[in-house]
Amino acid sequence: MNLAGNILISREKLIQYLLVPKKRNDKSQWLARAGYTLENWRLLKNDLHNQILSLDAIPIENTQYGQMYEIKGKLTGPNRKSLTVCTIWMTENETGNTKFITMYPDKGRYINDI
Repeated sequence: MNLAGNILISREKLIQYLLVPKKRNDKSQWLARAGYTLENWRLLKNDLHNQILSLDAIPIENTQYGQMYEIKGKLTGPNRKSLTVCTIWMTENETGNTKFITMYPDKGRYINDI
């Protein structure tokens, strides 16, 4: 199933979490391998919409706040290098909006598997 409706990827999630170096669980260096930086965060947002949301979403957990989904796939960055990613989304019970929660390397897959 594909996620549809009002899809929200917050600017803050990208520029204050994913693309900022952190001491623990840093994802900025991993994303930089594909050419994503703070300066081109809008490109990451567009690529998540265009490359990941077109893939199958698997329901993983139904919480009091909404249904959580996982989408795994290949994300090809501005430098044409690809990352295998696992993304987490939630469709909120209250609003019906689907929000981007997080993304991390899909270590169980290789680019050739996709």
